[in-house]
Amino acid sequence: MLEIPESLNLAKQMNQRFRGRKIVDTEAAHTKHSFAWYTGEPDFYAKTMTGCVIGESMGIGSMLEVSLGEYSFVMGDGIHLRCFLPGEKLPERYQIRLTLDDGSSLVCTVQMYGSMSLVKPKEYDNPYYLAAKEKPLPVTEDFDYGYFRKLREESTGTMSAKAFLATQQRIPGLGNGVLQDILLRAGLHPRKKVGNLTESRWKQLYETVTETLSRMTDAGGRDTEKDIFGKKGEYVTLLSKNTVGKPCPFCGSIIQKANYLGGTVYFCPSCQEL
Repeated sequence: MLEIPESLNLAKQMNQRFRGRKIVDTEAAHTKHSFAWYTGEPDFYAKTMTGCVIGESMGIGSMLEVSLGEYSFVMGDGIHLRCFLPGEKLPERYQIRLTLDDGSSLVCTVQMYGSMSLVKPKEYDNPYYLAAKEKPLPVTEDFDYGYFRKLREESTGTMSAKAFLATQQRIPGLGNGVLQDILLRAGLHPRKKVGNLTESRWKQLYETVTETLSRMTDAGGRDTEKDIFGKKGEYVTLLSKNTVGKPCPFCGSIIQKANYLGGTVYFCPSCQEL
């Protein structure tokens, strides 16, 4: 799933490889998917996108926004974007295909669910999009400790660590995936109430958020996700589906998992005591 490190790296790859390329053919809704969401009929995508030149791409939280003149193509967190070079066989199942003037193709595939919106940015009122555009990312200078303190002041004292960091678009793009390593490094259980944390612990949490996301971004994303060319990110996750049941890298206790707030959480019972 797209989160901050992946959306930023996909945007970087798009700008390096595809900015200035012309879309010569478009196919939308190739494979039916009950949880693939569009902002118009397939003909609208084909008519509007074909002939457009790809402009700047931006990672905004858990979304990737690609400029196409007066329109933007906005892909949500459940979209897997993949490039197929000229001559490479395309997958049998996919939702959107963009064929470019160099013969390569950009293919969007929905995993569990995902949106592929073709919109005019100034008219797009999706609350997730607006929040991602308006709020600073933790890997930028605007996300300083003063800003983090304001987020803390706006939260309730009974809120858990996971609820504070990864719900209500408080920090767009910080989702259940990147959350796991942040909480392990900070020594906080996902269910831990954050209202009673000392000022020094809040500063430690802030530093852990920014440092962990910077590490993930600099490494090209997490090893649980793939980039535009199908390559896994080089950040080795400490807590994920790949490490459950294995020893904690810090203390050796066995990593456990549980369901909490609509998703799976992974934790070390020693380093993250509840």
